[in-house]
Amino acid sequence: MQLLENLKWRYATKMFDPARKVVDQNLEKLKEAVRLSVSSYGLQLYKVFVIENEELKEELRKAAYDQSQLTDASHVFVFCNYTNNFNHRVDEYIALAAKNATDIEGLRNYGESIKAAIGSMDPQQRQSWSEKQTYLALNNLLVACAELKIDACPMEGFDKKAYNEILGLGEMGLNASVIAPVGYRSKTDQSQHRHKVRRPAKQLFQTI
Repeated sequence: MQLLENLKWRYATKMFDPARKVVDQNLEKLKEAVRLSVSSYGLQLYKVFVIENEELKEELRKAAYDQSQLTDASHVFVFCNYTNNFNHRVDEYIALAAKNATDIEGLRNYGESIKAAIGSMDPQQRQSWSEKQTYLALNNLLVACAELKIDACPMEGFDKKAYNEILGLGEMGLNASVIAPVGYRSKTDQSQHRHKVRRPAKQLFQTI
């Protein structure tokens, strides 16, 4: 199973080689892997910004506690969850699904049931739920990177409010949830030589 070998190869890259860039063909593959990610109800209640502008990356670095991955990586993926207009997002999804559906009425009823489920959440629950969706998409990015031997570093260590302001996310009803610089590891990154530490399977799993 090549996937297991890919996962053993990857690590959270601490130092990227700024001279190496991800080619467009591979970047499109990464984006497609994210697009095909699982999400609750299939709604994909998020938007992903792929940052390659060097000046913008400098700004984002300042708002991420000056972590060098932000500027040295080839691209930075910023996963953003929607914060409002959830019923509209559901309607968009139903409209897309209707293009290949025969039971349109049943599909509409399904859409209304989704709206009811989302509407039953309080604002804090809805925010937490929508942010979690971005992590599902992030995982697809990390796995795709590993297959293409592209390095990545998922990061929560950044000022979300600052990112929202820098990228103008508030006006779009979005919130920066998690980020992932991608590129190629520097030869000087000592983290790549560390033994991967994971709990033994006997401790992690319990079959009942």
